Amino acid sequence: MMFNYQPDISVILPTFNRAAYLERAVQSVVAQTFTNWELLVVDDGSSDNTFEIVVPLLAVHANIRYMKHQNRKAALSRNAGIQASFGRYITFLDSDDHYLPMHLASRMALMEAMPDVDLLSGGFLCDEPTMVKDYRNLEQLITIRECILCGTLFGKRELFFALEGFNNLDYAEDTDLWNRAAQRFQVHKIVEPKSYVYQRANDSITLNY
Repeated sequence: MMFNYQPDISVILPTFNRAAYLERAVQSVVAQTFTNWELLVVDDGSSDNTFEIVVPLLAVHANIRYMKHQNRKAALSRNAGIQASFGRYITFLDSDDHYLPMHLASRMALMEAMPDVDLLSGGFLCDEPTMVKDYRNLEQLITIRECILCGTLFGKRELFFALEGFNNLDYAEDTDLWNRAAQRFQVHKIVEPKSYVYQRANDSITLNY
């Protein structure tokens, strides 16, 4: 039998010791009104009960896949997911965040309405104000509204492969990818619809870097 699997969207969810948050994140993908997606849960060497959370979901949903490797941190975990993905579009979800039900449908609609655009970012809800360190000057705080939020990146498959994914940075690898993309591709930052829910776990990089 010929293998023919073509989801429209690959959602890449890296996770490390976030079992307490993971099910909500995954269920927010399952609850999407747009249904032709695949979800790749990339376990970055968790030592908690992450696998026990994921196993029952794998049994029910054929379009969820689970990968595990030794701890490489978020950027390289996302790259592993990109390499294993099949979707025409690639997007992300951090394990302490979740989608509202129309999230994927809204991003597909935007991309199809703007065929020249290769990569979107933005359109998220968060506690206001949420302050993070400015990657250009780590002594300075800026509002997260000024940043590129990795989970909101939604782009054409070709872009991520042309850029060879994320650089192996400890902080602001999402901004770095966006800046590199803007030099070679058409990028577009949105404010609406706010359908990605950003919530910081206590071990969040933006909180602790």
